[in-house]
Amino acid sequence: MRMLINVAETVVADALRGMAAAHPELVVDVANRVIVRRDAPVAGKVALLSGGGSGHEPLHGGFVGPGMLDAACPGEVFTSPVPDQMVRAATAVDAGRGVLFVVKNYTGDVLNFRMATELAEDEGVQVASVLVDDDVAVRDSTFTAGRRGTGATLFVEKIAGAAAEEGMPLERVEAVARKVVASSRSFGVALSACSTPAKGGPTFDLPPGELELGVGIHGEPGRERRAMMTSHEIADFAVDAILEDLRPRLPVLVLVNGMGATPLLELYGFSAEVHRVLDERGVTVARTLVGNYVTSLDMAGCSVTLCQVDEELLRLWDAPVATAGLRWGR
Repeated sequence: MRMLINVAETVVADALRGMAAAHPELVVDVANRVIVRRDAPVAGKVALLSGGGSGHEPLHGGFVGPGMLDAACPGEVFTSPVPDQMVRAATAVDAGRGVLFVVKNYTGDVLNFRMATELAEDEGVQVASVLVDDDVAVRDSTFTAGRRGTGATLFVEKIAGAAAEEGMPLERVEAVARKVVASSRSFGVALSACSTPAKGGPTFDLPPGELELGVGIHGEPGRERRAMMTSHEIADFAVDAILEDLRPRLPVLVLVNGMGATPLLELYGFSAEVHRVLDERGVTVARTLVGNYVTSLDMAGCSVTLCQVDEELLRLWDAPVATAGLRWGR
């Protein structure tokens, strides 16, 4: 096992201690596994809270800060956080205008956030929730009933976060988040399996010279396996799969996302191919983001997410943001 860790049991705690040292603008509660922006609760503002299993960094903790999340709850690797974490975070960031939970569609996350909603409301916190289910590759999977939540989570957290920063009420922030979900679709490709610290090796078998089309961010099976394809061929397959479902009439945001072990040299080359396909299909690109944002530990591969945007969504996307993982305009 070649991993830059001490022991598997302390991987998440060690990472949180390192995050606290690197980002004094955050309050990182290592013992209770809660990350909060230091100026929370922000008066007059709806709070955004998300979370999920660790191993997808910078999602979600790297997106805590002005313009995005107010708090994040990291679970163990590929394991949902527990309701107590979410309630602790919600009460820490609630300024009296309510909290929006952003939930990726994985069974553990859905159940635990649902329970946390009930507990937080018992504490007097008004809670709304939005479910992100953007992956078009498969309908049901190992961890999911319905479509998986993947790259569109970034779009939801950024755009709804900007809406909250503007002072919109909870109902409006929730509506914006739901609009982003409805307007977004994703497709992922694995060139290698990921390795969890606990297992110490690949979590699934992907023979040399093959790739998995439609893989999930935990290594869940996709649509099919094929012999290795070129970047040109992968872009055709992935973008067409999205467009068959989305059929955008408006310009789109494009996220070309690395799964953790794919260098930017390859991601930018793949982005060029994605733009080629969109141009050939008559789809206008409004903005493009390239990098490792919604990862799967050390998996080699990528995902594409498209979100069609009107003037309001594009304005909110362009609004200032200052987090560890995403920053512009400030």
